[in-house]
Amino acid sequence: MKIQTLEWVGDGLRLLDQTLLPNDERYFVCTDVEVLANAIETLQVRGAPAIGVAAAYGVVIAAMNAGLSRRREAVAAAITRLRKTRPTAVNLFWALDRMASVADASADGELVTSLLKEAQAIEVDDFRRCEAMGRHGAALLPDEATVFTHCNAGGLATSGYGTALGVFYAAAEIGKRLRVFADETRPLLQGARLTAWELSKAGIDVTVICDNMAAAVMRQKNVDGVFVGADRIAANGDAANKIGTYGLAIIARHHNVPFYVVAPMSTVDISIPDGSGIPIELRNENEVRRGFGPNTVPESAQVFNPAFDVTPAELISGIVTEFGIARPPYSAALKKWMEAV
Repeated sequence: MKIQTLEWVGDGLRLLDQTLLPNDERYFVCTDVEVLANAIETLQVRGAPAIGVAAAYGVVIAAMNAGLSRRREAVAAAITRLRKTRPTAVNLFWALDRMASVADASADGELVTSLLKEAQAIEVDDFRRCEAMGRHGAALLPDEATVFTHCNAGGLATSGYGTALGVFYAAAEIGKRLRVFADETRPLLQGARLTAWELSKAGIDVTVICDNMAAAVMRQKNVDGVFVGADRIAANGDAANKIGTYGLAIIARHHNVPFYVVAPMSTVDISIPDGSGIPIELRNENEVRRGFGPNTVPESAQVFNPAFDVTPAELISGIVTEFGIARPPYSAALKKWMEAV
């Protein structure tokens, strides 16, 4: 199962506009760094690994568009601009650091070729890591499983396979039968619009529920596990993911349902000791006020719209990475695996 979230087309990056799903499957090509930065900020491309891959190609675009004498200056400016797009997802900074290192090590005449080669390597590397995570996570599921997920951690959020949803794809590929409950994921409905769209395309049984139905459904159904992605994981295993993940973890713990975070090691930020140091992006209040239609909040009322929350490590049953499944306490395994990246 591969979703064509993004594709390098020779002189630019072809992206699936995720803001139009599920009703309109439309692609556009970015040949300008500012256009790409705006696409990241407005969630036309989203998901921590996909943001990292897209940003890497943004650096290539900057180099291609500049003359030889200004190429390094353009690359540096692009990296600075792209770093400002989304503060929480550490994959963005990880990918840009890789691109900066390649730029520093490359001769002027080889800069574009070297940067493109590195961006393509980041994309391929992400897909392979997702496949590995999928295999590790699929082993956690019985032959017939009922699972939960929140937001979208699938092919749309990566180079095409997925982290949490990659577990479901890998399980289906070996003949396991799944029933997936997908939280709607307010305020932008990534679960309803994106997760349900791609699982349906893959032929996987998916049922969308409102976020506030999770506790009732978990109590009524025999749920085998909750699988979510992450945008940044601290050294102790605290994990930032889409707002509402923390509450789902609490619900899972109350109902004795294992709660798994699925993310590549590029999502781990070993420099942050715990989740209190993870920066949380605050997004435009109109995402809550208006959403996809008329006002639903009085203009006189204030709106608080954090994009992410942090699930404490003690609520996480396991962190599934490309190296395997880490169990609590997480620090030793994450540090060891980070050294092997």
